[in-house]
Amino acid sequence: MAKNIIIAMWSGPRNLSTALMRSFGNRQDVSNVLDEPFYGSYLLSTNKEHPMKDEVINSQLTDINDVKNLCIKNNSGITYQKHMTHHILDKDFSWLDTLTNCFLIRNPEMVVKSFMKSWKDGDFEDIGFKQQHDIFNYVKNYLNEKPLIIDASKLRSDPERVLTKFCLLADIEWDKDMLQWSSGIKDYDGIWASHWYPSVVNSTSFKPEEHRELILSDNEKRIVERAMPIYEDLYKYSI
Repeated sequence: MAKNIIIAMWSGPRNLSTALMRSFGNRQDVSNVLDEPFYGSYLLSTNKEHPMKDEVINSQLTDINDVKNLCIKNNSGITYQKHMTHHILDKDFSWLDTLTNCFLIRNPEMVVKSFMKSWKDGDFEDIGFKQQHDIFNYVKNYLNEKPLIIDASKLRSDPERVLTKFCLLADIEWDKDMLQWSSGIKDYDGIWASHWYPSVVNSTSFKPEEHRELILSDNEKRIVERAMPIYEDLYKYSI
């Protein structure tokens, strides 16, 4: 079984990505966790007025090449990286070649509704679907014809089944500690955790999804319509 591996989990915002980071961060063999390492460089390049913008920029490496070098650095044990796809602003994906690139997806209706609550000025480009599709296609065409994809709803419905299968396919040992973790801020959390992670900070496990009708605004519907075909294409490959 693999001992040293860098798992790059490519997600968009509000995709259950922080809870999944908690899950992997609780493994006994995970030695390093990176939380959105490109966030600072993304904000510096785009000048988007995100909450805590200055604090984020000052807390991280902001030169894109420096961040790439950080991400490909091989550590002992498993390194887990939580990435937001929209933070990747160039199309040179060659640095991904040594990583185990995996994907976390979620129904865009749920993504958009949740995202707009945290940042009302968001648009299609801010939820990362197009960028996620671009990265997926690069990985599928050049690195791994069967990239691992986790669907957030499937994960919440049956976390043990999904994560056990993920570990098998990723050639890492199954660790039951992935199913439960302690609450609170973690030392690997980005400085933005206080704004973006309030529900996850209080969590200790994956919770079943609440099934309720989502009422979307016209603007939210517009974004969902652009994202849905991408989600449906990726969903076909999900565990």
